[in-house]
Amino acid sequence: MNKEVVKVIKLQIEAGKATPAPPVGTVLGPAGINLGEFCTKYNDATRDKMGSVLPVEISIYEDRSFDFVIKTPPAAFLVKKYANVKKGSSKGSKEVVGKLTKDQLREIAKIKLPDLNAYNIEEAMEIVRGTAKNMGVEIVE
Repeated sequence: MNKEVVKVIKLQIEAGKATPAPPVGTVLGPAGINLGEFCTKYNDATRDKMGSVLPVEISIYEDRSFDFVIKTPPAAFLVKKYANVKKGSSKGSKEVVGKLTKDQLREIAKIKLPDLNAYNIEEAMEIVRGTAKNMGVEIVE
């Protein structure tokens, strides 16, 4: 018999650094799941991606057991990393804070493709291009 999902929680946690302390503990504590067990499983699953912030979707069942799915890093995080900037522009596309090459854009799109609403790499590149533009990161040919 399938277990019934009681709650789905979405968080963004740095890879390999989940701890029962806030913010993870504050969000998951009231859900009643074993925080130590979640942190251990998450850290083991993300150890190879250290330094990245990863969204995770946690499904909590009525018997307080849980499953989680780790998504790809947010596009904004990848754009900042590849463009080598600390943060995006506060004025959007009116202020350029960094540059990405077409190859870097393609690389980010390949990473994000599984989580995007796109059928091929070109569509994924357009989505990432929009994110970069809103962050003030210019795409150079």
